[in-house]
Amino acid sequence: MIVALSVLAIVVVAVILGLALRGRSKEDGVDSFRRQIDALSPEARKPTVDQVKSAERDADDDDSSTS
Repeated sequence: MIVALSVLAIVVVAVILGLALRGRSKEDGVDSFRRQIDALSPEARKPTVDQVKSAERDADDDDSSTS
């Protein structure tokens, strides 16, 4: 009985590990690095920078209108 439970436990652990490892992406480390560097490029950051500048202008307009 103990042997059967041990074998069953080993099979369950193997299946869980197999599913976990299979679910990982198989992307190349270089591709991941390039995507991260591209995300830091000025072109990629431009929409965010524009939003911040717009929010700052709106805040300045609100401050000047209340004074």
